[in-house]
Amino acid sequence: MFIRCFIAIDMSENIKNAIADVIKKCGLTLKGVRWVLVENIHLTLKFLGDVEEDLIPEIEKELASICKRHNVFKINIRGAGAFPNFKYPNVLWIGIDQSEELKGLYEDIEKSMSALGFEREDRRFSPHLTIGRVKDRKGIESVIKELYTFKDTFFGSIEVNEVLLMRSVLKPTGAEYSKIADFKLSSNVV
Repeated sequence: MFIRCFIAIDMSENIKNAIADVIKKCGLTLKGVRWVLVENIHLTLKFLGDVEEDLIPEIEKELASICKRHNVFKINIRGAGAFPNFKYPNVLWIGIDQSEELKGLYEDIEKSMSALGFEREDRRFSPHLTIGRVKDRKGIESVIKELYTFKDTFFGSIEVNEVLLMRSVLKPTGAEYSKIADFKLSSNVV
């Protein structure tokens, strides 16, 4: 049996509430955007796709080992944007400041998952929180104009103290996520 999985960092309630306000201001009712449910907002470190169930314990073992080697750290949630850009938006996002700790964690996960047979990401790591996917650009201008007002907004910081292995089940109403396992980062100060 296959399980659709990804590796992620969850966001605090404060950050999720701040993002809920952004979504509300951007126009929750606009039909052309499929907004992410606030409780589902997370930072994806690695999308694994459909994973053979037998491989899950191996993934868990790797993640546990990686997390023991990384100390707890903070990340700043800042800014808003669109991929590929504001003019032709496909994905709407809230930004995350780059940090050496986050980059190191991401690279270790990429390397270990690659060793398990998962394809390496060919795009540069660009940490972000997806808040919406544009399905129809008709009438999107008002959303983009509002989102643009948040391009320099500081939403807060979170302490990253765990990494999650998540299951994703696709439903007509959108993806439904559930936690398979969590892995604590080390609290040893080097």
